[in-house]
Amino acid sequence: MRQRSRGRIVLAAVVATCAVGGQALAVGDPDPYVFDSHAKRVAGAPASTDAQELKAGSTYRSAIKPGGQLYYQVELDADSNAYVSAVAVPKLGPEAKVGYADGIKVTLQDREGDSCDYNDDAVFGSAQYPRPIAAYASRTIEKGSTSCRTAGPYYVLIERTTKATSAQEEWDLEIRFDTEPGLKAGSGGPTEAPSSWPSATPVPPSGKSGRAQGGTGFNDAAALKGGVWDDRIKPGQTLFYRVPVDWGQQLFATADLGSSPGNGYVGSALTVQLYNPVRAAVTSGDTAYDGKPKSAAPDPVAPVAYENRYSTSDAVNGARMAGDYYLAVTLSPEVANKFGEKEYGLTLRTSIKGTAGSPPAYAGAVPDFSAGGGDGTGNGTMKLVGVTGIGAGAVLVLGLGAWTVGARRRAGAPTAQQQARPQGRPQVQAQGSQPQGPSQASQSQQQYGPPSAW
Repeated sequence: MRQRSRGRIVLAAVVATCAVGGQALAVGDPDPYVFDSHAKRVAGAPASTDAQELKAGSTYRSAIKPGGQLYYQVELDADSNAYVSAVAVPKLGPEAKVGYADGIKVTLQDREGDSCDYNDDAVFGSAQYPRPIAAYASRTIEKGSTSCRTAGPYYVLIERTTKATSAQEEWDLEIRFDTEPGLKAGSGGPTEAPSSWPSATPVPPSGKSGRAQGGTGFNDAAALKGGVWDDRIKPGQTLFYRVPVDWGQQLFATADLGSSPGNGYVGSALTVQLYNPVRAAVTSGDTAYDGKPKSAAPDPVAPVAYENRYSTSDAVNGARMAGDYYLAVTLSPEVANKFGEKEYGLTLRTSIKGTAGSPPAYAGAVPDFSAGGGDGTGNGTMKLVGVTGIGAGAVLVLGLGAWTVGARRRAGAPTAQQQARPQGRPQVQAQGSQPQGPSQASQSQQQYGPPSAW
């Protein structure tokens, strides 16, 4: 395990097992998903008539059982685009089994039960090991469309599919509801998706690396710019990173897994999933592992443009808005069986091509889809974690100072700049590179301080 930096306040003792975010975590296990600290608890209803309302710009916590069908309600106007996402967080551990088709589906329905614009499902696929997965549904206002155009109440349906041979524990859910204003009347913006776009992958960046400390989820994702970033990853762990991408810019990313002594072969050992600012899955990539250096990359995506939403291709449709794009990198737990239970070297190479442009002519305020703004921002490295349910007679150990287990137990001490930063998000600085990101007011909230000590 990585050494903590000098001067770090040391805990008086270590407990072997603690309850974090509702699930047991043994020392040495992958860190659990860090939920939005502002998330409100809401119970999904088995029937639409009992659905509780979700407010735009807010994040919620819920849970779903195997085969569950849960309803929630949202209020929409007649002009805004709407996005509802759900992150499913399965329990981790050696007994946590998932199948190829296990997953969740999110649907946005009108009062007649008809589905709106786009309904998404997320399954584990060939990488059959538990990790956070996200699906979303949307309503996009398009010229000439009559589906789900009226103002009023709508229903969000979240469904879970689980095989009988898979683990039957309840999954935690993190639900996010966002809206986006339409364009001004007569703005003359494009109404069709681009017919072509540059899909050739550029040469990955090289040179000296910056240090990154990937987060456990969307809320504590490490902020990256274009450059080369070094991290460490454990088998069974998912690390999240966020990269700000502005209008007209195009993101390319790869994840390199370092070599390791030993013999064996693990299929779909390293997976990389790219999500857009409203947590919609855009593209993905994976690679097998045999102990030699390997690289995985999501498929190329189009430059960010408003008109991309009119495309039927995920690689185009997903790049519909400026903001933070997320990379979720997962290392299969099977790697530990073949090559050892340890941390493995991980290098991320990110490139942002294109000049930042102006936002479209929104009829309302330009939406801020960066992690630095909005009502549901993340927890960062200084998350204070409650510890409960350790067992009868167990003594809770008191630490000197803030307990930083929640976001990254292996992170180094935060700098003074990091401690003063709102929400305490992990930030990193590339060596010899310049910041790139959204040009809106949110840009002032995107700070990239030096890396924590390693």
